[in-house]
Amino acid sequence: MNFVLVHGGFHGGWCWRLVADRLLQQGHRVTTPTQTGLGARRHLASNALTLAMYVEDIVNHMMCEDMKEVILVGHSFGGLAISGVAERLPSRIRQLVYLDALILQAGQTPYGVLPEEVVSQRRTSCTSYNGVRAFPPPPVSVFGIPEDHPEAEWVRSNLTPQPESLYDTPLPITKAVGNGLPCTYIACTSPVLGSVASSQAWARQQGHWHWRELATGHDAMVTDPDGLTHLLIEIGE
Repeated sequence: MNFVLVHGGFHGGWCWRLVADRLLQQGHRVTTPTQTGLGARRHLASNALTLAMYVEDIVNHMMCEDMKEVILVGHSFGGLAISGVAERLPSRIRQLVYLDALILQAGQTPYGVLPEEVVSQRRTSCTSYNGVRAFPPPPVSVFGIPEDHPEAEWVRSNLTPQPESLYDTPLPITKAVGNGLPCTYIACTSPVLGSVASSQAWARQQGHWHWRELATGHDAMVTDPDGLTHLLIEIGE
């Protein structure tokens, strides 16, 4: 099977290492693109980043890598990009998987759907990083990773500031989320991250979507790579 794994906010393609290694060992093809301004592409951060650019990142990646029959996985903020890709490249997608992901409808912005207390906290926490207004990375515990977890320092040292402009721009889709493609939502339940709770509730109400759960924290690719790998393969099959 062909997997494209899209990371969430503050992260980069690096965060999928444990899952990607397991999928590769089982003979699957895996790519883990990094979105503009984060991770290994942090030097490209700017105040002009938009959700449209994040969609374009993944569209271009899939085209250049000639990825077809893709199981397209979006974690957290990465769920927004895969919704956009579903409209741009539907013929290349076999299944959409929203991993504890944020979901927006056409024209909505992240700030428009996040809880007021989350929006307020993020606006006040913004600061300038090399001239870019961005949120500082939160403690790894926010992502459900215990501070004493064996991979906590690896995650902590690789998190990068998240440009705020992404939260004030609309998701460039015109159709229903998922564009009629097979969709599965995987909810991480130990504990539920407040910023995705409403997205979880929406996904669970979609009669044509599949619903799965993992009893682990938000960064399931770090806290339960075996369970997540098994579930992704099961969904793909």
